[in-house]
Amino acid sequence: MDGAFRAEGSTVGYRAGGRRAGKALRTHQIIAHDMILQRRHFLRLAGAAAVTPASWRSAYAADYPTLPVRIIEGLGGGSTPNLVSRLIGQWLSEHLDQPFVVESRTGAGGNIATQAVVSATPDGYTLLTIVTTNAINATLYEKLDFDFIRDIAPVAGVVRLPMVLLVNPSFPASTFAEVIAYAKVNPGKVNIASPGIGTPMHVAIELLKLMAGIDLVHIAYRGPAGVWPDLFGGQIQAFIITVSTAIGFIRAGKVRPLAVTVANRTEVLPEVPTVAEVLPGFEASAWNGIGAPRGTPAWIIDRLSTTIVAGLADPQIKARMNDLGGDTAPMASTQFKSFIAEETAKWAKVVKFSGAKVN
Repeated sequence: MDGAFRAEGSTVGYRAGGRRAGKALRTHQIIAHDMILQRRHFLRLAGAAAVTPASWRSAYAADYPTLPVRIIEGLGGGSTPNLVSRLIGQWLSEHLDQPFVVESRTGAGGNIATQAVVSATPDGYTLLTIVTTNAINATLYEKLDFDFIRDIAPVAGVVRLPMVLLVNPSFPASTFAEVIAYAKVNPGKVNIASPGIGTPMHVAIELLKLMAGIDLVHIAYRGPAGVWPDLFGGQIQAFIITVSTAIGFIRAGKVRPLAVTVANRTEVLPEVPTVAEVLPGFEASAWNGIGAPRGTPAWIIDRLSTTIVAGLADPQIKARMNDLGGDTAPMASTQFKSFIAEETAKWAKVVKFSGAKVN
């Protein structure tokens, strides 16, 4: 019985050991197979990354945006840049399926808004409404916590706003050429207003003085509202302001338009000549565009730029821009970058010539 028991026991032990060995072998085979699959999967991913980086970028761009986007502007509600921003934001919202919300950060000639965007995460969810004063401020302000050219990535140019030289109807000059002649005979006796130091209107006045070689007295107001009573009353003889702001007073005969500051005559005032017809090469305008923080991925900038430029070709958008007194100026990111650099260099020379400073 003991022999039978030992024999039976050894048979049971042998079978149990065989099952354990087989199970261990199968486990090793499964692990090895999984490792091979993981290695093949890794190689496929690595190969895809090496061969098709553009495809990966396209996939990421197609996903943007997945959250609401802020467009920060620095001149406040009711201003033309604010209205332009809302118009562009609405177009982007409709075509990129996320809200593009305009947020005002006013103060310091737009520098507060710019600083907010410079400090934002460069992920495409914070944008800046770029205006002419950004190019002017680069020289006008001695100390800024940012370098506009370096720290803001241009996305797209949007609109240009022509300005106009106005005089009181009693002023003894009926053409721009006569204004120059009068100012040369009466140096320092013609008061010309702008809505503030560092505005596009201010530097346009300084450029006019430089190119015409005349001595005009620049009077800086805090916005255009205070200028009109003084212009109507004769305390101010001349004023440069956007056509859209002045058109009502022009049509009412309260002021006389003598010249527009852009390179070509405008559709709104086709009979009014350009300054350049007397001073060849003169050009000054207010303009708006969109920018993003430096380091924003190129594919995000490309998607925004493409969408904005397409919107500016839309007849309804163009009509709305015209209603705001501007002409659409579609510029993709690269072209807009060059334009900003040219404007910054141009107005740097004028600011230095004028000796203008901010308090």
